[in-house]
Amino acid sequence: MVLLYEILDTALYIYSLGLIIYIFMSWFPGARESAFGNFLTKICEPYLEPFRKIIPPLGMIDLSPIVAIIVVHLARNGLFELFRMLV
Repeated sequence: MVLLYEILDTALYIYSLGLIIYIFMSWFPGARESAFGNFLTKICEPYLEPFRKIIPPLGMIDLSPIVAIIVVHLARNGLFELFRMLV
């Protein structure tokens, strides 16, 4: 049970780091067209798309990735609480 928790927690942590890197890649021209950028686009955009439909951008600032990262963080906390209750 502990191993499953650690795997899920690590996966969510790595995914949140991937989201942060993906967001910062928008600041560098051509970064998202690289092989790594295309990989992050394929794994991040399906998750970010529903947030973008709900939260409109404020001018040139897109706040939806911040909300998406907060949701991943809340999922990690919820997973921890669930694990704590089970053990």
